[in-house]
Amino acid sequence: MLASFIKMRLMLLISVVFGVLSACASAPVQEMSDARQALQAASAVGAHIKAPGYYSMAEGHIESAESALQKGHYSEAREQAEHAKKYALKARLKALESNP
Repeated sequence: MLASFIKMRLMLLISVVFGVLSACASAPVQEMSDARQALQAASAVGAHIKAPGYYSMAEGHIESAESALQKGHYSEAREQAEHAKKYALKARLKALESNP
């Protein structure tokens, strides 16, 4: 009975580990979507004109994320998408602050 209990716990632990690993290896769909939406929101307030530095950084990171995604480098794509979102949000904020 004890051996059966240990075996079940071990199988549960292995399942959890594989679940976590597969989540890390999956395509960063949400991160890409968030980054694109942030870039669109920045563009809508004229960030490409009012905060071109941050805006172009966001665009560059989006392009890098898309390239990494096409190559199946999901970890890199996720990281680049997060950077893109960060710069897009900064661009949007700067553009909003520059409005009279």
